Amino acid sequence: MSSQNTTTKIETNGVNPVPDSERYGRPVDLFPIWFSWNISIFGITCGIYVFGLGLSVWQAMAAGVIGYFLSCSLVGILAVGGVRTGLPTLVQSRFCFGYHANKIPTFFGYVANMGWKVTMLSMASTTLADLVSKLVPAMQTASGTPSTACLFGSFVAVIFFTMIGAVYGHGVILRVEKLIAWVTGLFTLVYLFFFIPQIDFSTLNDVPSGSFGTFLGGIVLAMTMVGLGFLNYGGDYARYLPRKTPAGGVIFWTTVGIALPVSVLLILGVMLSAGNPELLEKASHEPLAALTGILPFWFYVPFSVVIIISLVSAGMTGVYSSGLALLAMGVPMTRLGTTLLNAVMIALGSFYLTFVSDSFLSTFTSFLAAISVIMGSWGAIEMVDLVRQKRLGWDVKMALPPSEGGRGCRWTAVVSLFIASVVGLGTITSSDPYIGYVTSFLLSDEAKTSVFATANIGVVAAMLTGGLLYAFFTFVLRSDK
Repeated sequence: MSSQNTTTKIETNGVNPVPDSERYGRPVDLFPIWFSWNISIFGITCGIYVFGLGLSVWQAMAAGVIGYFLSCSLVGILAVGGVRTGLPTLVQSRFCFGYHANKIPTFFGYVANMGWKVTMLSMASTTLADLVSKLVPAMQTASGTPSTACLFGSFVAVIFFTMIGAVYGHGVILRVEKLIAWVTGLFTLVYLFFFIPQIDFSTLNDVPSGSFGTFLGGIVLAMTMVGLGFLNYGGDYARYLPRKTPAGGVIFWTTVGIALPVSVLLILGVMLSAGNPELLEKASHEPLAALTGILPFWFYVPFSVVIIISLVSAGMTGVYSSGLALLAMGVPMTRLGTTLLNAVMIALGSFYLTFVSDSFLSTFTSFLAAISVIMGSWGAIEMVDLVRQKRLGWDVKMALPPSEGGRGCRWTAVVSLFIASVVGLGTITSSDPYIGYVTSFLLSDEAKTSVFATANIGVVAAMLTGGLLYAFFTFVLRSDK
């Protein structure tokens, strides 16, 4: 079936394997989906964060790019499983954990997804409100900021268009993302002509180098900011490719689609950090307003529209994947029903961040670090299990309930995930006092201030622990066959 025939139909595929008759496309079709999702100039702030660890300009660039491509390649590897089985990634995880036990990683994947989308749509709402208030001065307050009515109207518009795309599913997302990829790429190139003059290139070599440990911390920080957050998404879109699609193409186009745009943006963010400390200070608090504030008005308007569209497209894919996650947990609803439920929940979260919260950066980054421990460990275990799944012929019966031929729980995967999560949560730190209750409990007071802890290298320690422990149980002890 061609993509043209499915674009305007509400998608009916949920957690079921996509039939071969409905598969279409090539690996390169994955590129625009991931590229358009990651082209937002918000990615420039990621370079600021990596540079802020204490690295030189060139170290920060290298650490960020390495971390991005390394973590994004893991997304591509997991996406191959979706091609072979036609299942969403978190549903295929039942092969490894069992039908009921898989609800554990699926729940945390769902929470991580929702957190990201809440942030994206909150930024889209505030960016739209800022644009409208500048075009219609009557929508401004006395201080020049968007009025509450302007902000609320922008919020409603963003949520509405996000729901439309998510409800219609894979076909409309694929078609829309292709257009967005080209438009956002073009406008970002034009933006660079205004952005680059803000960089003081004469200062790029003045920043001293950081230690090797700090450099490793930069790599890990980059991994947690991008690739590890997408681990449970890859197969959701790749599953529509023909079953015999070469794995290399799936991995390559998924990796490049995510890592290429964010790497370019990170490099710009690093250079901005070294060359423009005034703008750096503003960007650390209001990243989008600071970065669009350098533009002339004639370009500010269309570029703001592109930013909003890019963020809404990210929201569409997120609501779509969150709906699949609920189905994977066994929620007795249709894909349409779970998508609408997720849209409502994300709307409530976005409303809180937009209208209630006055500072969410510390809480959000701490939240992502904690979630990355669990989802990174799950991803490592699932990647090891792909070897076993291939040997078993990618038998989709392994994703079924016990009464239909599947397994309820595979203790090897559950134990591996639990131990890995304890190791990871115990060795990362949190700037949020509440999240701090479940982190850094394995660290001494001195170790809590080390680069290992503050750069969340414990995330990698958790991934290695989970993957190696599961491999030992599965291929050495041959437990729980």
